[in-house]
Amino acid sequence: MMKQPKSLFFIMFLVLCLSTTTLLTLPENSAAQTGLVPDTFAILAKQISAAVVNISTEKVTKRPTRTRRLPGTPGPGPSPFGPDDPFKDFFERFFGDMPKEFRSRSLGSGFIFDREGYIITNNHVIEGADKIRVKLLDGREFKAVIKGRDPMTDLALIKIESPTHDLPVLPLGNSDAIQVGDWVLAVGNPFGLSHTVTQGIISAKGRVIGAGPYDDFLQTDASINPGNSGGPLVNLKGEVVGINSAIVATGQGIGFAIPSNMAQSIIPQLKEKGTVVRGLLGVQIQTVTPELAKSFGLKEPMGALVAEVNPGTPAAKVGLQRGDIITEFNGTAIKEMHELPKLVAHTAPGQTVKLKVVRGGKEQTFSVTIAEMKPEHLSRSPEPEGEAEKSSLGMMVQELTPSLAQNFQIRDTAGVIVVQVEQGSPAFDSGIRPGDLVNEINGVAIQSLKDYHGAISQLKAGSTARVLVKRRGKTMYVVVEVPEQ
Repeated sequence: MMKQPKSLFFIMFLVLCLSTTTLLTLPENSAAQTGLVPDTFAILAKQISAAVVNISTEKVTKRPTRTRRLPGTPGPGPSPFGPDDPFKDFFERFFGDMPKEFRSRSLGSGFIFDREGYIITNNHVIEGADKIRVKLLDGREFKAVIKGRDPMTDLALIKIESPTHDLPVLPLGNSDAIQVGDWVLAVGNPFGLSHTVTQGIISAKGRVIGAGPYDDFLQTDASINPGNSGGPLVNLKGEVVGINSAIVATGQGIGFAIPSNMAQSIIPQLKEKGTVVRGLLGVQIQTVTPELAKSFGLKEPMGALVAEVNPGTPAAKVGLQRGDIITEFNGTAIKEMHELPKLVAHTAPGQTVKLKVVRGGKEQTFSVTIAEMKPEHLSRSPEPEGEAEKSSLGMMVQELTPSLAQNFQIRDTAGVIVVQVEQGSPAFDSGIRPGDLVNEINGVAIQSLKDYHGAISQLKAGSTARVLVKRRGKTMYVVVEVPEQ
């Protein structure tokens, strides 16, 4: 048998390698094929840093002029000691000349987005500030004035005046177009370290982190730290796709940015009015969990569950009720609860919209004229705390009295209040806590202990109870599993 030449084995090995490479070929339009993975971010970092600013604020806080008097000491004067007290001179020497006011300072970031000197930053960076100073990369410093604030989205607009009108700017990009996995750079002033650039990717979109009713954050693993607030999150085109706003204090590589499209929708109002006008429907809503969906007879979790209808609002005027599930707003399906507040907010006051609602398993349609949200609509009652009669659900309740209402800071005049919850009980596992006011159990209104006992007696072992509770001025449904007997 003739020996095969070594060159033939080499050719076969090469063919095998090529075929393996073919199996590992990257998909068409991938980042590696289209050249979107840069060797360096140096050029981009240099381009965008010029328009990023460091913001320093100063706030003057007045110290109370009267010192709190110790129990049993005479007089309300600045010293808690009597005129002949031997400690009087000591007290006045060390405390008598304390300044009547003190100054607090903080640092943040922002970026210039037009030649007129308008700067976007976070509301929490400049809120309450008496003085605002802005410093550019080239060393120039300016005094800034607040042109508009929106606490609901944590965005603010400030302005500087440049006599040379040569300010660098960063364009706002389309945050809807950004994809999970896309490269981004974050630039800011973390811990006072001027113009720090960090690199990462978009980790997720549409994050709801409990910051407010309009949560819709971009999540990134680009390093963001205190002082980065208000700085830009930039794509590889040099466009701002997000405004860095929040971090997870106990996590690494988890930062959140407000989408640029949200900023673009409110900046014109901040420029013109200094505030944002939003639509108001007048309902308190919550997520439809699988357990709640089952209790309401839905096949799957969907929509926004109405936990409370605020009196005098558009929702109240058309007859919306607790337990209604809003599934569509003016032709747009509501798949998740957090989608509804944004749709309502972007609806002009005075506009009439159609709502599709599921009530008692049947779909109904309502025509609602949206009102304007006012500051009073944002107020919340303080959260009650505290410790009657125990039910099988593992919570102790007591009929609401004026004294209990005062202790728990509750404005209601009737109902049953939870004063104790046994840890590990069905009530505890469902999220019920001391201070919660029980309004309903399985649709039965609870105005007294008699109502409560009647509703509890109707619960079947092994079933679930849908309980409506009020907490911090907000009403919500919880599902409690009734234990087996």
